Amino acid sequence: MEMMYVEDCCEILDSQRIPITASEREEGEYPYYGANGIQDHVANYIFDDELVLLAEDGGNFGSKEKPIAYRVSGKCWVNNHAHVLKPKAGLDVDYLCYSLMFYKVDGMVNGATRQKLTQAAMRKMQIPARSMDEQKYIVNALNRIIMIKEHRQREIQLLDDLIKARFVELFGNPVLNDKGWEQKTLGEITTKIGSGATPKGGKEAYHEEGITLIRSMNVHNGQFEYKDLAHISDEQAAKLDNVTIEESDVLLNITGASVARSCVVPSEILPARVNQHVCIIRCNECIIPEFLNKLLIDDNYQDLLWNIAGSGATREAITKQQVENLQIILPPIELQKGFMDFCKQVDKSKFININIIPEGGFYNGDKFYIS
Repeated sequence: MEMMYVEDCCEILDSQRIPITASEREEGEYPYYGANGIQDHVANYIFDDELVLLAEDGGNFGSKEKPIAYRVSGKCWVNNHAHVLKPKAGLDVDYLCYSLMFYKVDGMVNGATRQKLTQAAMRKMQIPARSMDEQKYIVNALNRIIMIKEHRQREIQLLDDLIKARFVELFGNPVLNDKGWEQKTLGEITTKIGSGATPKGGKEAYHEEGITLIRSMNVHNGQFEYKDLAHISDEQAAKLDNVTIEESDVLLNITGASVARSCVVPSEILPARVNQHVCIIRCNECIIPEFLNKLLIDDNYQDLLWNIAGSGATREAITKQQVENLQIILPPIELQKGFMDFCKQVDKSKFININIIPEGGFYNGDKFYIS
């Protein structure tokens, strides 16, 4: 495949960029763009064209989900954190954008903390040279994929909203207990509440295989995130035997920016331990773990947990005693089971939607991938 350099197929308009500090910006109707999209709206514009903006510094370099390039159209202002590219004749602006969105910039960016794609490096980026008909075919195919993904994602969100609505219909506000359910403290309806520790040596002590160590980054609301899952040795795990995870344990983040996130541990990662940022909650027979998780991630309960976490002197944190003292509604166990059966049916529909969402296709520095 013949390739072409960005500097040969684009006009580079970086010299026309003008940064404006927040205090100097006059509010207006025109978008003010930076490395990752709109930063603000201002009263004037410096560009009025079909352009591709490519992150210069502070971009999502290396991300598989967040692009480093995006398309802009019409009147706008661009600061000095994004390269400004205008395709020359014979190059479609959307094709250029798709070619750069997830470009592999390994070895091209520099900077220890804030990575930067210099203009010199950007000029030497290469994209496949194709006829305009081929470019249009690729753009149309990718546009269809994105439309399908967005439609399926909206359907998944509607299914999530359906579960939330059903919870409110059956159980009301779990914080106000407006339906008058029996209540007990979390400490009264659990057999274990506790968090662990980070093995000595931190990240350097982790292994590629071994006992799973669950960290706050793995715990999301209603979902366990497997990315960057850490492992420790049997010897390290033995020192954390007091926080051994059991099947159906509920996990709750108790410190940091992800505080209050909660999910049920998936059985396939066992055996496992938790570090000090994650709390194990082990239910007794009067409450179903999955129901407790749904309660903890209810919007009203999330607000309560965030209020508790924000009441400390420094960073967000929920203490063990505060977890134990949480007031939990206790509807009849059969009603809990009925709600969880409803959730399982909805989850089946979500699973179907998730598995028919196309992966999409973008040029990654080697070739285009189109599902």
